[in-house]
Amino acid sequence: MNLLLRLPALTPLVPLSRTSRNIMTLASPIDGKALAKSVRTRVKITLAETREKYPHFNPHLAIVQVGGREDSSLYVKMKEKAANETGILFTHEKLAESVSQSDLLRKVKELNNRHDVHGILIQMPLPKHIDEAAVVEAIDYQKDVDGFHAMNIGNMAKRSGQPLFLPCTPRGIIELLKHSIKDIRGKRAVVLGRSDIVGTPVASLLAAEDATVTLCHSKTENVQDIIREADIVVVAIGKPEYVQKDWVKPGAVVIDVGMNAIEDATKKAGQRWVGDVDFNGVSQVASAITPVPGGVGPMTVAMLLENTLISAKRFFDRSRNRSIQPLPLQLVEPVPSDIDIAVSQEPRNVQEICQELGLSGNEYELYGQTKAKISLDVLKRLDYRQDGKYIVVAGITPTPLGEGKSTTTIGLVQALGAHLDKVAFACVRQPSQGPTFGIKGGAAGGGYSQVIPMDEFNLHLTGDIHAVTAANNLLAAAIDARMFHEATQKDKALFNRLCPAKKGVRTFAPVMLKRLQKLGINKDKPEDLDADEIRRFARLDIDPETITWQRVVDVNDRFLRKISIGQAATEKGHERSTGYDISVASEVMAILALATDLKDMRDRLGRMVVASSKAGDPVTADDIGIGGALTVLMKDAIKPNLMQTLEGTPVLVHAGPFANIAHGNSSVIADRIALKLAGTDGGDMEPGYVVTEAGFGADMGMEKFFDIKCRVSGLVPDAVVLVATVRALKMHGGAPEVVAGKPLPDAYTEENLEFLEKGCANLMKHVENAKKFGVSVVVAINRFTSDTQAELDLIRAKALEAGANDAIACNHWAKGGAGAIDLGEAVIKACDREKQFNFLYDLEQPIEAKIEQICKKIYGADGIELSDLAKKKIETYTAQGFGDLPICMAKTQYSFSHDANLKGVPTGFTVPIRDIRASVGAGFLYPLLGAMQTMPGLPTRPCFFDVDLDEDGQVVGLF
Repeated sequence: MNLLLRLPALTPLVPLSRTSRNIMTLASPIDGKALAKSVRTRVKITLAETREKYPHFNPHLAIVQVGGREDSSLYVKMKEKAANETGILFTHEKLAESVSQSDLLRKVKELNNRHDVHGILIQMPLPKHIDEAAVVEAIDYQKDVDGFHAMNIGNMAKRSGQPLFLPCTPRGIIELLKHSIKDIRGKRAVVLGRSDIVGTPVASLLAAEDATVTLCHSKTENVQDIIREADIVVVAIGKPEYVQKDWVKPGAVVIDVGMNAIEDATKKAGQRWVGDVDFNGVSQVASAITPVPGGVGPMTVAMLLENTLISAKRFFDRSRNRSIQPLPLQLVEPVPSDIDIAVSQEPRNVQEICQELGLSGNEYELYGQTKAKISLDVLKRLDYRQDGKYIVVAGITPTPLGEGKSTTTIGLVQALGAHLDKVAFACVRQPSQGPTFGIKGGAAGGGYSQVIPMDEFNLHLTGDIHAVTAANNLLAAAIDARMFHEATQKDKALFNRLCPAKKGVRTFAPVMLKRLQKLGINKDKPEDLDADEIRRFARLDIDPETITWQRVVDVNDRFLRKISIGQAATEKGHERSTGYDISVASEVMAILALATDLKDMRDRLGRMVVASSKAGDPVTADDIGIGGALTVLMKDAIKPNLMQTLEGTPVLVHAGPFANIAHGNSSVIADRIALKLAGTDGGDMEPGYVVTEAGFGADMGMEKFFDIKCRVSGLVPDAVVLVATVRALKMHGGAPEVVAGKPLPDAYTEENLEFLEKGCANLMKHVENAKKFGVSVVVAINRFTSDTQAELDLIRAKALEAGANDAIACNHWAKGGAGAIDLGEAVIKACDREKQFNFLYDLEQPIEAKIEQICKKIYGADGIELSDLAKKKIETYTAQGFGDLPICMAKTQYSFSHDANLKGVPTGFTVPIRDIRASVGAGFLYPLLGAMQTMPGLPTRPCFFDVDLDEDGQVVGLF
């Protein structure tokens, strides 16, 4: 429901006392002051009533004044006083007379971009060196409360136009006339003066009121005769007392806009103010006339305040009216390939989606017609909102083929947004090109539940992964370069090159001050350091054997797992063995996913530990001096990417951390932005739904979502959707092994309740695990064409037995959102249930205890076994102050245990912890439970065999 202006009736005009003017007149002076006061009163009342319901509703007017002209300053003060009296926030931007036009335009742009400013006015006149028209046109027409932007003036002049604002003085004149004449329609009106400020717009407004209008100017002949025929006369020419008594038709209404100073020795100031009309004479024949001063002038300010209120209301309503127009699906049977479905659907222009979500133009950056980056400023603007409902999609222990978590995430959001009329967002990870061209394929969902354009989603998107790659590899290069230079230079020479003299003065770069503080050196001038301090500062003394930082590339390349560097003659003697990881395994990616804002990302990047010194001290990115540069490379990547589903509902795609050595969830920032956009202000707004996906099985992605991501974000989920398939549950019940690239055995394509019932133990364990965190659980049975009703009924019964709040079979792969409507309704009910959210462990517990709790409570292990290396790492990390970090277990996704061959719900096993590593910047420790590959390899027949362009340049073969 829109916020409507509930305007009280205006106070009836009270004619000015004639005796107080010592003039006997026939005309009633039109009291502009009284009407303006009534307008200001209704603005004040409306604003107070609105704020009572919506405390965050704060109309804000900004006036830019160039120079210090006395009259301009007086006018600004009048407007400020009126704004303060009505409760409208007021900003007075004062710029020097000599300000350049470009600087003035920058100030206008700054105000355009401020979400808390609703009205902008440039106080005229401007200095001669500035083009007034260019400045007015630079104002966002949606904030042009003075009403002179071409968009507003142009629409005002068109009969069918809908200007956002009417110019203040002309609008005030019409208000004065409406309170002096019962009906303007059919009246003959003469407007004397054709200025852009008053005359021309007044003529347009009178015509819009169905008056018969004549516009006169300096070239008009027989002006007096034309005026004598007029029922309404509006004069704005700047000539003192120009219109005389005998020019005016008896009974006419006269609006005098002029304001002219003439000499008057009887006045203290030596002058008095008169209008463009001979007031004393014309008053004897007119029925009503505006005095000068006290007529039109006060109305101009009153209309400015009301325009500001109207603007604030419009912005407020737009931010609340989140009406997404879905795209219809043309379902085909049998279901075509994913890429064929994706290219058959014409996406909506993403700018339309941005506008429907209530985003202002400065809050998104378009990347073509189907992608946009969302500014983090949205969080500041919507800080007052309560978050929408928060759902995490996890899965049972999967087969190598995957069980459709992404497809279910998208299908659920399509059901909520396109079929159940809810505001609904999906928040998903950006896929790596490694799996896309390897064996798994893309991650856009599948069938009729996909993110589109699918090819752009699965490939470069907006370049975030490339930014991660560049930042990661810059740091890798810096590590080796620093070791090289330390090995080839003496202390003083090294120090002098790190702090070079510029014009004879040496200074520390700001990032260097962090290292000085870390070393306990409380000095900020290079020349103040003694020899020992110079050595400690300049030498990181990295132990090459402790370097954990590797280079990355976003493809599967097994031959980069182990490489030698420093082979050129120029680096002779500085060779070492290292390797490559895939880009999404970089700690930079994990930081992108966990950062809460730009400053937090900067701090985390600087805290990344890349090695230890030979003395055993951690060496960080900021020690190397590179934290700021890494942040610069990542400054655009921190903004989430907006895309859409096949049914036109919004999707935020952001970050793609590995789900084993990292936490495998999309970004905190994307979730927070979506939750605010889907949130409620406590009024009549219904909360929306944000559905985010956790990677791999629930024992990995879901547990990390709760214990890592939710700790960082402070967000509390409302429900878990646990995705299960008949296929995976049969595998856990003893059916033959599922191998990617090979046909499924008959047990999977034929009804087999025995395998299925045994395998349901895996589902039940995951349900029990989810319930340990105190939230509702809904099981989504991702239905395949070969599934039988008896199999689906069995899964539902077992899920409810394990404690799930509901279990729904859904067919979103074949039917899109329509196939997940029942799931959507179940999720809505689950979100309304009371929750008692809790973490699995306390951060203050010892490292070993936290690992043991995860293994026992989530995996079902009897205990853990620490290798000597793992025990040493625990001692080191505890001593270095990292003992309070959460735990991110790195293990196989194909079993609750560390052994991928142990299916179902294994028991009686002990989890071996062979190593523990630290992602200090990301903020977690990751124990290694086996040989974890951070660089995948390509299979015999990779997906890239099928990928190509057709004759029309369209991508084919992606899935």
